[in-house]
Amino acid sequence: MNHLYPALFLALIVLGAIILLIVSWREKKRQMVDKYLLEQKEKGKATESLMAWLDHVVPASLAQNEAEINQKMINAGVYSFAYSHLYLPLKLSVMLIGCGVLFFLFYVRMETHLIVTVSLLSCWVIIILIVPDAVLDARVQAYRLTISRRLPYLIDLIAVCVQTGMTIEASMSYLAKEMSGFDPKLAKLVSRTNERARIIGLDKALDELYAHIPTSEMRSFVMTLKQSLQYGSSIYETLVTLSSDIRQVSMLTVEEKIGKLAAKMSVPLILFIMLPIVILIAVPGVMRLMSGA
Repeated sequence: MNHLYPALFLALIVLGAIILLIVSWREKKRQMVDKYLLEQKEKGKATESLMAWLDHVVPASLAQNEAEINQKMINAGVYSFAYSHLYLPLKLSVMLIGCGVLFFLFYVRMETHLIVTVSLLSCWVIIILIVPDAVLDARVQAYRLTISRRLPYLIDLIAVCVQTGMTIEASMSYLAKEMSGFDPKLAKLVSRTNERARIIGLDKALDELYAHIPTSEMRSFVMTLKQSLQYGSSIYETLVTLSSDIRQVSMLTVEEKIGKLAAKMSVPLILFIMLPIVILIAVPGVMRLMSGA
């Protein structure tokens, strides 16, 4: 019976390696199909195959392709990530190596019970599959929040440039160069939008900007610029008002958080101050009663 457990573990390792090979083969085949469709400019009808079955069976954390990982990196503010094709193999390799190390340490060396070892292996697999994506999603949210907070400064600078007679395109091109010294994140975002505007036009580039930073502040900014492009109206006063409104909303959000802080502080106040005081007051009387009895 003891010889069955190592065989079972080796079978799990082989199964994981097979899944890794299937996913890698699936990615390679998908890239070849995309390249073929791009060259031939034709669209074929999708057929039911093993690839379609894997799309339903394999979890999303195991089926991410290079384009999805690149998009996540761009949403997180990393525009030049050259190793996205190694993300999934590296994650699966760390998972398999960690499972082997945990099995050897806890089951072989320390002779831990099999159920405990399997529980540890399950926890390790869950951590490896979930934590990297969770960290990346948190990075995306933090990046969007940072851009939204710094957006009023960009709006003020664009308003000043427009007031001097520059167009919106010229203003964004000028600010992308000047802001790189003190705000590289915002400068990179403006530079990327300006480059896309030269290729597909400013209107669609602004739509991509809002899709990249889908916040209420960015929506107002994009709608203001698109309105100016569509109707040719002056936007200096509108931009100044928009910047002031965004700052007021940010201030109201901070005041709301400060107002909720008092209610949140009441919990540690009750647990760590009021309860010990009650105990200190009641314990002497209880001890006297117990000693008198």
